[in-house]
Amino acid sequence: MVWGVVYAAVQVVWASAGTTVPWSPHVAHPPGVQLAPAALALLAAGACLATPRPLARRGRVAVAAVLTVAVPVFAIGMASLPAYVVTLASLSGVESATGLAHVLLNTVGLTLLLMVVLSHRRRLRGRCPRCGAGHTGGSSGPLVHPPASTAPRRTRIQVYLLMCGLLPWAAVKTVWTLGGDALGVTAEKWREENAGGSGVAKALASVGIDVTVLAALAGILLLLGLMYPWGQTFPRWTPFLTGRRVPRLLPLLPAWASALGLSVYGVVLVVYAPLSAADVLPRITPDGTFTSSAGRTWMVLFGGLAFGGLGFGLIAAARSYAARTRPVCAIAARDAMSGN
Repeated sequence: MVWGVVYAAVQVVWASAGTTVPWSPHVAHPPGVQLAPAALALLAAGACLATPRPLARRGRVAVAAVLTVAVPVFAIGMASLPAYVVTLASLSGVESATGLAHVLLNTVGLTLLLMVVLSHRRRLRGRCPRCGAGHTGGSSGPLVHPPASTAPRRTRIQVYLLMCGLLPWAAVKTVWTLGGDALGVTAEKWREENAGGSGVAKALASVGIDVTVLAALAGILLLLGLMYPWGQTFPRWTPFLTGRRVPRLLPLLPAWASALGLSVYGVVLVVYAPLSAADVLPRITPDGTFTSSAGRTWMVLFGGLAFGGLGFGLIAAARSYAARTRPVCAIAARDAMSGN
């Protein structure tokens, strides 16, 4: 509820001041459009406040309708979060502080709304709104966390296959940074296009490491943590934290937040590239770096496979992690033991 009020206030201030709010690094809302999501945020705040209360049928329908509209709207508003993360990680600066604030507000709101939706569904089904178990008593006692475990074999195979989508894109980027030519792009042209990057990006490129490939490696590290026990219990190489339980939302929040934007972006690129090559959609034209339409089309396809593979891999791994680490109220654990 607090988030909804703050979000609406910020949007109204921006609209009153005529501030242009980017919803991605290169696309912006015209001033005044912010009033619609501001009103929706206030409606969502009211719906969230109503979820713990006993509601009549009309009230339940109204709450469900508001949340059903609000979740995808604010999900779209945070879809460009990965692009901002890569920009920040490469120390290239932020093109728009307003745009970054807008994306972060949407990300926080989407996270909170999903938690409200989950607890609301559990409450309607007569289950504990906190742990989802059907136990007696309240939901304010201690929680019991399951032991660390590895993702099922099927999930691991699925994630590894999706990770393979990164290989063509990362290979081409590495060839360019190492001084080779690929897809009609020469190493000299690649260096010229990236001459305005940060010092860190230039230093990494000098040893053959593209900063976006490095960001993808961070995503792979997150994927592995979601699938193996060291993502649930801090390993020995983490000083002062060894053996402690990893807070459940620590890997889940960045995984879910990144997965949405990456998977949607990847699907769009994978669909657009072949349709463009077949002249069903406008053909992708070469720019200052690419000397041929075919080369740029292939790179668009490789980017879609990379982003989509990483995004859908995060979805699969995060679903498994969420299921394997879901705690239950202590009273539910006691009920289960007594039932056995």
